[in-house]
Amino acid sequence: MLDWLYNIVGWVLIQIHSGLTTIGLNPDSGWAWGLSIVTLTVLMRLIMVPLFVKQMQTQRKVQEMQPQLMKVRERYKNDKQRLQQEQMKLYQESGTNPLMGCLPLLLQMPVFFALFNVLRNVAQGKAQYGFTPDLVESAQNAAIFHAPLAAQFLMSNQELEGYGADPIIAKAVIVVACVIMGGTTFLTMRQSMKRSTVQMPDNPMAQSQKIMMYLAPAFGLFGLGMPIGVLIYWVTSNLWTMGQQHFLYRKPAEGSTEDSADAAKNASPNGSAKGLLGKRKESAPEPVEEPKIERRQPRKQPRAKRTGGKS
Repeated sequence: MLDWLYNIVGWVLIQIHSGLTTIGLNPDSGWAWGLSIVTLTVLMRLIMVPLFVKQMQTQRKVQEMQPQLMKVRERYKNDKQRLQQEQMKLYQESGTNPLMGCLPLLLQMPVFFALFNVLRNVAQGKAQYGFTPDLVESAQNAAIFHAPLAAQFLMSNQELEGYGADPIIAKAVIVVACVIMGGTTFLTMRQSMKRSTVQMPDNPMAQSQKIMMYLAPAFGLFGLGMPIGVLIYWVTSNLWTMGQQHFLYRKPAEGSTEDSADAAKNASPNGSAKGLLGKRKESAPEPVEEPKIERRQPRKQPRAKRTGGKS
């Protein structure tokens, strides 16, 4: 069903490899094929930069909506269906799509599976997705630090020796690559969670996100069943994400605490909130109560005193 995507990824990988060989790299070396995978990853992430910027803008809008969302959660905390309806209504009124926060990751996964499938076919010696038998043989025998790009930790020693590699060295390189993959996945999630915590201190998903963050190093175990070429893709993607988040979030992060405080102060009693960049209105001075003037009516005097005669 996804053969069309596998063909695109395979064709792009071959074209990048061909371009690198024209500048002097050995076409059968692991560095030529490894840099081809790195370049493919960078090109894919460059295409997705606008989506990441859109994701960042969505997160800022959600941050501004926090006072309203908190009031809705408090009002309908015992009615989940009504709570969801009111939250979706707020998102629609503000033009915010919460799914934009997951879109970049969702778009990366098909490319990841496509590259995994292409490299798996290369490891199995299948000439598919634009690869000729000569290219398959070249990619199979290409090695980085004496570990073939098609090698997997779960392969037998005989299979690794078939690539002309020392099984012990190859598996050691794979383990190191898995550790780096798990470590960069943890750092990427930690960086994103710290930013999310600043933006949404009362995020109900914070605890589950924290658990996922500490489980991230365990993702490295999945790398034991992946070719080294896929591990190169994953590590490159994680490093790109870390740099991209640091660059795009650097300036907003400097005033994030003040912005959050301003957003809370700008919330009106009816639940509406001003933008982060809006000026806070000064509270009107309380009216000073003026002293009451007591008017005294003149006392009625007897007629004798009014006329000056005797009583």
